[in-house]
Amino acid sequence: MVARTFTVAFEGVAARLVEVQCAVTPGLPAFTVVGLPDKAASEGRERVKAALAALSIALPSRRITVNLAPADMPKEGAHFDLPVALALLAALDILPRDAAEQTVALGELSLDGRLLPIAGVLPAAMAAAEEGCALLCPRSCGAEAAWVGDAQVLAADSLAEVIRHFTGQGTLPPVAPGAVGPRDRTRDLADVKGQERAKRALEVAAAGRHHLLMVGAPGSGKSMLAARLPGILPELSPEEALETATIHSLKGLLDKGGIRRERPFEEPHHTASVAAIVGGGRGAKPGAISLAHNGVLFLDELPEFPRMVLETLRQPIETGEVVVARANAHVRYPCRFLLVAAANPCRCGHLADPVRACPRAPGCGAEYLGRISGPLMDRFDLRVEVPPVAFRDLDLPPAQEGSAAVAARIEAARTRQAARFAAAPGVRVNADAEGALLEQVATPDAEGRALLTRLAERMGLSARGYHRVLRVARTIADLEGAASVRAPHVAEAASYRLVGAPEALAR
Repeated sequence: MVARTFTVAFEGVAARLVEVQCAVTPGLPAFTVVGLPDKAASEGRERVKAALAALSIALPSRRITVNLAPADMPKEGAHFDLPVALALLAALDILPRDAAEQTVALGELSLDGRLLPIAGVLPAAMAAAEEGCALLCPRSCGAEAAWVGDAQVLAADSLAEVIRHFTGQGTLPPVAPGAVGPRDRTRDLADVKGQERAKRALEVAAAGRHHLLMVGAPGSGKSMLAARLPGILPELSPEEALETATIHSLKGLLDKGGIRRERPFEEPHHTASVAAIVGGGRGAKPGAISLAHNGVLFLDELPEFPRMVLETLRQPIETGEVVVARANAHVRYPCRFLLVAAANPCRCGHLADPVRACPRAPGCGAEYLGRISGPLMDRFDLRVEVPPVAFRDLDLPPAQEGSAAVAARIEAARTRQAARFAAAPGVRVNADAEGALLEQVATPDAEGRALLTRLAERMGLSARGYHRVLRVARTIADLEGAASVRAPHVAEAASYRLVGAPEALAR
């Protein structure tokens, strides 16, 4: 007779249910795991045997076969140890079979029977809740799984505790959800001296989730400004927090099962590979752009990134999702992020400095920023020049307006956008609006429309650039509390597209 229990296999952010079947039949003693397991899952049989031996449970001299169904779905990871042990114990009539069949289990076993933490418990709990099953996991992961309130979560420290629970010799205590992480308030915009135009661009970018490029000499404060962006962004909504936590769970990044309401801030180094940025590698794990979902992706020294890496960003920026294609699967991850990039005007960084001017100017700037392709540059809604701060400005007192005041305006603008797009599925901020919806909410008045037409012809805007100016103008109007887009809003929005072209910087 076959005993069974359930676990999950991960396909992107989705957890697919896997039936773990175990049969103990006459024959030569053997322990076989079939069903397309990877190396970690196959080696689990040795960990299971050692853990059972540590509990003085002897395996019979019979043939033990474990099947992970469906057999054509790849099974990756060590979290199959616990469900394999559970199905085997049920097949040996040590555990009641009906209790095992109503459980979704995952966890890695140590050789002495302890349960080790694993990644992906949050999406697994969602899958268990959909099936109406209890979730069994290591205690260190229980607080994370408990965020899914519809799932019964059983968390244990060892396999011995699991056996005692299912045989009625003990009861696993209830698990409480992890704590909500506090916001980091240490980085404030008031710390930045000068750079008023860059601060304004940062505010507009945060209000409408518009992509921002900052170009300036080394030490002008580009990285300092970007680091203060999370402090002015509104907190994640409960829906967004769960979306973000699900992705972070797959990478094992949730600290003690806690969920953060602060928006993620990812800043990969310019030596990062394509797999590290967009996802891939072993198991097709999410990359930096997916870890930055609902948050900020900051690319410092943008021209130093490999061209192949930069070009892979073009489609995710437009669609808000990335598909990691492999021979046996296409894994889809969400990646709707705010892209903030910083770049020097040339390799030495002193293209516009009359004292330390680059001897190769102006060709140096055109060559350096030319590493950023035109289509990618066109996707930046805001481009600002960040000039060096004068020494005398460093002695000025802190700015009267800090992150709290700016965050209040951004929160009010986001509230207006949420009300405006309440009936539009998939649209949360102005940057998401397109087509007829964009024309409906962002078409300027007659004066603004005439100004936009003249600017589009003079600046040679593409259709994408034209619509991005409209979106930015709508956000500027929201920050002001204006019901309609007017000419001053259009003028300011268009001014943010004058920086970034190599020929303009060379002048």
